[in-house]
Amino acid sequence: MKVVLPGGTGQIGTMLARHFASSGAEVVVIARGPGPIPAGRLVSWDGKTLGPWATEVDGSDVVINLAGRSVNCRYTASNLREILASRVDSTRVVGEAIVAAARPPRVWLQASAATLFAHGYDVPHGESSGQIGGSEPNVPSYWGEMVNVARQWEETLARADTRATRKVALRTSIVMSPDRGGAFDVLLGLVRRGLGGRAGNGRQYVSWIIDNDFVRVIDWLIEHADVEGAVNVTAPTPLPNRELMRTLREAWGAPMGLPATQWMVAVGAWVLRTDPELVLKSRRVVPERLLVAGFRFDFPEWPEAAKELVRRWRETR
Repeated sequence: MKVVLPGGTGQIGTMLARHFASSGAEVVVIARGPGPIPAGRLVSWDGKTLGPWATEVDGSDVVINLAGRSVNCRYTASNLREILASRVDSTRVVGEAIVAAARPPRVWLQASAATLFAHGYDVPHGESSGQIGGSEPNVPSYWGEMVNVARQWEETLARADTRATRKVALRTSIVMSPDRGGAFDVLLGLVRRGLGGRAGNGRQYVSWIIDNDFVRVIDWLIEHADVEGAVNVTAPTPLPNRELMRTLREAWGAPMGLPATQWMVAVGAWVLRTDPELVLKSRRVVPERLLVAGFRFDFPEWPEAAKELVRRWRETR
């Protein structure tokens, strides 16, 4: 099997490259510039125009497009424009490469985001029942910009006329892995320093999935030819930030963690050159389609996942 990973140099791409290479697949990572990759070959592109890289798509079995500027930044007007353009342009041109292929891949898995759904506390968002965000009351108006990014991302995928290739939009939540620099590593770093209390009021829901289950979902989606369209890639038990952090402190063995008020989150985000939306928006997203189709998670609950991640983090440090 040949797997092509546009934008595959980040945490998730690295995870998938390792996974597919370990199973004997040919892995091709397509990226903007040179850099270390854990497995496979590295091919360059600009993320918006067809070029020699497109020959890697022709004859491949699976394309998983992860390309897009990192959202771990301040949501200034210029950064938001770059975030949107990088996602729309890369999705469009991957579609063009598939359309032009003499032997197109059988499936195209396209990154999307769980942030598409509305901020809220009471109602979980499944694919068929979820409320799309962008017009919620009592939240910063600019939060709607990230919802617009996700909508245009998926609309670009839908417009691609890849009749011989099945398309799936991966509405992925936070992928928790022990890798350095990832979300779990950051959260555990707060706990280790005694700062792992709730963020803001702690009521905001966190949707998550452990890396083990993430790669299992990807394998499952590749093999199930009857599944297409949007799929929520997340564990079935999102939980409030205060509970997530309390459970992580217990898994680590930390007796306490100092909370961060909303203004402290804002100041910290400014210092770290990121945005409070990443922490304060409530994302209560559930994998409705996966569960109905019979997928079974190895780590459906956060307490067991947190213990497993802490164990693996300790082993690798």
